[in-house]
Amino acid sequence: MCGIWCIFGSTVDTHQQVPGCFNIAHRGPDCFRFENVNHFSKCVFGFHRLAIVDDIFGMQPMRLHALPHIWMTYNGEIYNFRETQKKFGYQFETSCDGEILIHLYNDKGVRFMCEQLYGVFAFVLFDTKERKIYVGRDTFGVRPSFRIFTECGFLAVSSEAKGLEGVTVASNQALKIEAFEPGTYEEYKLDENEKAEFIKKERFHTIGVFPKYDVNVALTDDVSLNIRSYLTNAVRMRLMSHRRIGSMLSGGLDSSIIAALTIQEARKQGITYPIQTFSIGMDDESPDLIAARKVAKHLGTEHHEIRFSAQDAIEHLKNIIKSLESYDITTIRASIGMYFVAKYIQEKTDTIVVLSGEGADEVCQGYIYFYRQPTPEEGDRESRRLCQDLYFYDVLRADRTTAAHGLELRVPFLDHAFTSYYLSLPAAERSPTKARAEKYLLRKAFDGLDLIPSEILWRPKEAFSDGVAAKTKSLFQYMQEHAETQVSDTDLQRAATLYPFNTPKTKEAFLYRSIFEEYYPGQAHLTPYMWLPKWCGDQTDPSARVLTHYNEQQKDSDKS
Repeated sequence: MCGIWCIFGSTVDTHQQVPGCFNIAHRGPDCFRFENVNHFSKCVFGFHRLAIVDDIFGMQPMRLHALPHIWMTYNGEIYNFRETQKKFGYQFETSCDGEILIHLYNDKGVRFMCEQLYGVFAFVLFDTKERKIYVGRDTFGVRPSFRIFTECGFLAVSSEAKGLEGVTVASNQALKIEAFEPGTYEEYKLDENEKAEFIKKERFHTIGVFPKYDVNVALTDDVSLNIRSYLTNAVRMRLMSHRRIGSMLSGGLDSSIIAALTIQEARKQGITYPIQTFSIGMDDESPDLIAARKVAKHLGTEHHEIRFSAQDAIEHLKNIIKSLESYDITTIRASIGMYFVAKYIQEKTDTIVVLSGEGADEVCQGYIYFYRQPTPEEGDRESRRLCQDLYFYDVLRADRTTAAHGLELRVPFLDHAFTSYYLSLPAAERSPTKARAEKYLLRKAFDGLDLIPSEILWRPKEAFSDGVAAKTKSLFQYMQEHAETQVSDTDLQRAATLYPFNTPKTKEAFLYRSIFEEYYPGQAHLTPYMWLPKWCGDQTDPSARVLTHYNEQQKDSDKS
């Protein structure tokens, strides 16, 4: 996890832009560099580094002695960089995975480069010979990237929107911050006055389409074996690190499988330190804490339990929303527990790289409302839509809550190869309505292996923001009660006038929106719509606990 920040065509002295760069310093606590581009007075790179691989020569912007005209900065991990280096015979000057971008680009251009990258990334590459700038982002947008681009030829890029809050142009015009679209790269050209001109945007990766780089998985006729093989490979590739690795463990299906595979593959790679796992809850009766204990005991991990109170959530709410850059209700609720987990990991342990189960619900149709899909084909379309929009919601949450505390989160379920295989399976087989169990294919793939306890493997879905609280009172209820004390009936009546876009429908939504506007005025478009379950009628609250099927599931679970 690092923070990248670049400006091209600055209309003021580039050193006046520095404050914006320091707004993302939390992403890279190990070291910092601010560097003007030789012979380009209006162009500058800023970089905050979290050193994961090659802590000696991995500083950015990266340039090579053999190719000094290429300036490159990126945030991410290229898991196949050694295999790709060997495949094409490139001579490396460092041991950093990011160096592969420069060689691939120099070899056959930016599209070829992007198509060969097995990993997650957001990059900016400046070819001073061609006066070309390229900006790109991985398939799911796991690594964030935002930009400002104006008609006067000013281009600014940052890992987080807050990094662009401090930049200025001479005209003092209002600057609109936009997220880069995942799976694409954009090309710009600098004119003789160093003003940036947009040339084109191209898609190089598509969700559900198999990648062009090599994946070390042999396909068979056994669907369960293939699912296991692809997901195991995804975890194996994500163990690339010179820093200590741990795993989030909510006690749900997704995080439990990832934690188990992390331990299994770490042992195979000769990692001898105990893998730390982390769970969180509001009290000892929190469903997630109870389930996570069982998994941790089964796996033999060095397990950490974190507690937080409703008052903790209220006191840190502004910091959480500032970190998130979102006012979406679901995203904020789910971020509260994760924020406190990351804070604990940073303060109490030496784990830096953390694996987690994000993305499984979107890819594998894990949300409870998928039981209501009219047809498997509708369910498939909804799954793919959620995957395409992940960078606005769960991926955003996973990145910001951990980056706020200088950690790097890795998400194997969003591996391009794994997701391409899973989404290639017949829609009817992936639908929860067939087996009356969400993510049935995933559960079946690991059934009977004793990788995790059977009761956890078949545990019903529990939303993270619900699971951290006691069964009797969910976290969202505490937050709603707090909103009642902060937002009046008159405030809510004025919501449509104050916030015509994504107008808050509840006092909780109004509270979150008002905090967001304090930090990011005029940037409401960064949340394109409010996340809500589909096929559930006039639903105003996104919590799974308000859905009929969820309540029926819990009754069946309690009986068993």
